[in-house]
Parts: sequence; C-alpha cells; structure tokens
Amino acid sequence: MNTRIAFQGELGAYSHEACVTYNPDATPVPCMSFEAAIESVQNGDSDLAMLPIENSTYGRVADNHRLIPDCGLYIIDETFVRVRIALLSTPGTTLDEVKTVYAHPVLLPQSGAFLRAHGITSHGAADSAGAAAHLAEHKTPGEAVLASALAGDIYGLDVLARDIEDHGHNTTRFVIMGKDKDEARRGDLGMMTTFVFEVRNIPAALYKAMGGFATNGVNMTKLESYMVDGNFTATRFYADIDGHPDDAPVQRALEELDYFTSYLNILGVYPADRVR
Repeated sequence: MNTRIAFQGELGAYSHEACVTYNPDATPVPCMSFEAAIESVQNGDSDLAMLPIENSTYGRVADNHRLIPDCGLYIIDETFVRVRIALLSTPGTTLDEVKTVYAHPVLLPQSGAFLRAHGITSHGAADSAGAAAHLAEHKTPGEAVLASALAGDIYGLDVLARDIEDHGHNTTRFVIMGKDKDEARRGDLGMMTTFVFEVRNIPAALYKAMGGFATNGVNMTKLESYMVDGNFTATRFYADIDGHPDDAPVQRALEELDYFTSYLNILGVYPADRVR
C-alpha cells in the first residue's frame, strides 16, 4: 500500500508539490486545514503529514509553530520546495487580457513587482490551488491565478508566465510528521534535532541556556520565540540544531539547556535534507 501524506490545501498546492518532491509514489491527501492534516495522521487515515514551517521570503508559518509541539506527532524528515510562482489562466487567454488575479494572501506580495508592471489587480483567496480549480470551472474572462505549474497541469490551465516571484531564492521548508519516531537513523549528510523549550524565570536564563551550545560547538540553525496561550510572561522557543542527541556535544548541550528550562520537548530527530 502506498504511503498516504496529508497536506493543507487542494491538489496542486505547494504542499502537494512538497509531497511529490519527498515521495513521488505517495498518495497525496488534501485537507482543509493544518489541523485537519495532523488529525488525518492521528486517526490513521494518513501515514504522514506534510507541514510548511518557514519560507525564505515570508518567514515562519506561525500556525504550525503553535500546532506542532502539542500534536503528539514527531518530525521524521524535512524537505525543501523552491516556490516557483506561475500565472495561470484559461486556455486561449493572453497576458494582456489579464486584469485580476487571485491567490493566497501570502503568495500575492511575493510577485508584487510582476503584478504592478502588468497593471494586474490582486485579490486574496483561501487557497491558490483552490482558486485555480475555481477558475477552471467558471472560466471568468480576464481572470488569472498565481499558483504552481503543477496546479495548471491538474486543472487544465495555461501557464502565461513562469517564475514571476520577486526573489529567486524563494523557498519553503517543510517538515514531515508521523506517529513513530526513529532516532536510530543516521543521515548521510548529518542529522537535525528540533525541540521547543521555556526557560526558567531567572535572570539571564536564555543566555545561560544557550551557552551550552556555544561551549560544546553545536550549531543552532533556527531559534524562534512566541507567546504561549497569550501569556506575556511565558515565552516558548522553537529551535533547530545540527546533530543527534546521542552525539556527545549535543548531549552535553541539551543537559545544560534542561537545567535552565521549565519545559523541554524534543519534537524530532531526522536526517538533514540535501538542500542544506
């Protein structure tokens, strides 16, 4: 039986593209929300969940930073998707005929320069791939969508322009989550460890907690802070580090971190993706 990977959005979404990049033979499972994708794995309808965690232009995906720590799933892998934005419209439409475009609000500013140069008015949509499906059904004259070329293939839309994003480095990092963790694996290109923590309410707690990574030579590639339950006094930190908890330097750093924290939860230990 093929692996089933749940993702947020319609077929043709960038999360769908991430599923294809990660495992071309897997069965994609579209879901209405990130919560629904996680629940699909929790209840056994899917084997894995594909969740975007950060974008090189837009920044972190706040919803998933909130959902991942307490969902009961583990990060087992990561993958990166170069976000190539295409302008799609119904067959026979030319670029000069396009007056309005629909896409997810996150996608619109990423192609702002192209839209302004062509005098195209932008409108937000709940989902870019869903907007592509809607256009394919209703065939509204003068209308286009911003989405992946994959969405154009799925819904029978023409690609009027490719790679129209403002920044050529535009990339989204996804984490793949499952019910079971396998920390015995070792990647050929190294390992990543992801965890969340809250520091104790003492002076310089964060500084002291981070000191263990510096003194043990452990590289921290990501550190994000956010409030917990709207409480200004309870800040949670999300972190990625190079290495495996069984590596002596990482083990010592995590032991020191644990001393200065009131909460520490390792969310996943997984091979570093080749893109790194």
